[in-house]
Amino acid sequence: MLSLLDLAALLLTLSAGFGWINHRFLRLPSSIGLLGMGLVASLLMVGLDLAFPQEPLHRELTEALRAIDFEKTVMDGLLAFLLFAGALHLDIGALRGRALPVAVAASLGTVVSTGVIGGGLWLASGLAGHPLPLAWALVFGALISPTDPVAVMGTLKAVSVPQALETDMSGESLFNDGVGVVIFALLLAVAQGEHAGPGDIGLLFLREAVGGAVLGTLTGFLAYRMTRRVDEHALEVMLSLALATGTYALAQRLEASGPIAVVAAGLLLGNRGARLGMSERTRRYVFGFWEVLDYGLNAVLFLLIGLEVLVMRFDAGFLGIAALAVVLALTGRFVAVGGAVLGLHRLVDFSPGTVAVLTWGGLRGGISIALALSLPEVAEKPALLAATYAVAVFSVLVQGGSLGWVARRWVSPRAAT
Repeated sequence: MLSLLDLAALLLTLSAGFGWINHRFLRLPSSIGLLGMGLVASLLMVGLDLAFPQEPLHRELTEALRAIDFEKTVMDGLLAFLLFAGALHLDIGALRGRALPVAVAASLGTVVSTGVIGGGLWLASGLAGHPLPLAWALVFGALISPTDPVAVMGTLKAVSVPQALETDMSGESLFNDGVGVVIFALLLAVAQGEHAGPGDIGLLFLREAVGGAVLGTLTGFLAYRMTRRVDEHALEVMLSLALATGTYALAQRLEASGPIAVVAAGLLLGNRGARLGMSERTRRYVFGFWEVLDYGLNAVLFLLIGLEVLVMRFDAGFLGIAALAVVLALTGRFVAVGGAVLGLHRLVDFSPGTVAVLTWGGLRGGISIALALSLPEVAEKPALLAATYAVAVFSVLVQGGSLGWVARRWVSPRAAT
């Protein structure tokens, strides 16, 4: 049995090694390269196991990966750091100017996408040989609708799009996770036979979304005030680390949205705190620390997604529903994005190609997989898990890998400068 240190050493060594190979030879965006190499490594291990069943290497690696609770690792660990790092680097002035489209896309867009994907899966799942009840199809719609901020923001670094469009994409991806988790919790309760009336929905939204935003603003303001009274870069790095972990943990204790709370805290510290509470030297250390941490954890997360093939047991009979889910995920994204742009175009200026880039750039990743893994052990779970994994892998490898081409095709060169 591998120890915690052994597991950490294994993941960090593989992430660093694969990251070096990607940077030196493949030159793909980090998330795409690490996920792709993780998948290749998994398939090679499966092939070696079939060719040499007497060798214990495949079994030992699989047992090591089973010791990692992917859902808890993402939702109770990596997510706090990755969301905070993303929010820390986001310009709140630019976000304020795009507040309306970001808010609509992160809230109503997620609801619309959930309905389109869930309803479509319910109607068409019988054609794939695995008919699903409407309630569980909608649960899938909720867990697959939020875009993954780690994948989106990582891919944006390698794609040239207008500033307004980049803000729309990154802002939506940071905020729609909290909304998606609330919708997921409500629909999961309904699917399990629990009653959820309008009052229950309203209270849950207030506690999760509004409560998370208020909590993150308060803790972020406290950290900002503390940074104003010192000028010691090591201490202020520690304060930022405490802010991310403490805010997320406290939000979970208070049953508020941890993702929304750390995003609010990160936005406040990364903008007002960095501008008014930190010296230039301290800003370089704080932002440099979070850039390195973001890169490292991002690499570990996408390597884990690729290696999950060794742990998950996929039935070949689920290929039909997995392919169907990929098409529906893109359809739901297109309807949500197109509806938001159509409804707001008289109030907000949108860059050329906004619908195409936002639709194709709606990447899914570790958060959707973690939510799927958290489902109770019901008959529908294997099909939903296979569908989730297919959408996540397709979106990162295919959509993420070709997003640059889509941006060049649909966004005018002048607008992208």
